[in-house]
Amino acid sequence: MLPDAAHRHAIQVLRMKQGDALRLFDGQGLEVDAVLDSVAKRESSVRLLSTVNVDNESPLTITLLQGISRGERMDYALQKAVELGVIRIIPVATERCNVQLSGGRDEKRWSHWQGIMISACEQSGRSVLPELSMVMSLEEALLENKQGCRLVLDPLAKTGFTTLDKQQDITLLIGPEGGLSEAEIEQAQAAEFASVCFGPRILRTETATVAALAVVQTLWGDLG
Repeated sequence: MLPDAAHRHAIQVLRMKQGDALRLFDGQGLEVDAVLDSVAKRESSVRLLSTVNVDNESPLTITLLQGISRGERMDYALQKAVELGVIRIIPVATERCNVQLSGGRDEKRWSHWQGIMISACEQSGRSVLPELSMVMSLEEALLENKQGCRLVLDPLAKTGFTTLDKQQDITLLIGPEGGLSEAEIEQAQAAEFASVCFGPRILRTETATVAALAVVQTLWGDLG
């Protein structure tokens, strides 16, 4: 049986019918060709045919510490991060975070973000769903990530991405709307995050996420 969300997408959105071919994935790297076996209003089933060998994961291990922004900006950042090959995303509550997360809202937002990421996997052909952590404070996120190359986007930094040595394990901290405060950047630096500048223009948070990941993948990964 197809899960409810997959059933609605296949039948109500794509208007698929009995006998149509489709491909399923389990979020852990397995893809299987299948055919719609039965279709009803509220449920549908598939017949599994054969597994598919897929090798489109990035050679880089990228963890994104994403400052939480409002609404579509956060959705966009997470969607594109999945498309650009991150393996783990940690939503970070920062000083300039203007999103209410109390009263169970963090769990609802987590479920919403997870749905965004699953859709991004479907769109981009990834069969591995990146890990999405629950919301953390900046202090918690910094303590969670003490390995590999750790970078924080800082408009006042003197160092750019192209001056860095080639990296394989990368943690990237990007602030929310309004950016990280000076104290937060200093906190990241104290946790051995190196400040990197991203050109002469100030980018929106969702633009910075996409651009920084694209640069990292082009320099050291599988883009370009």
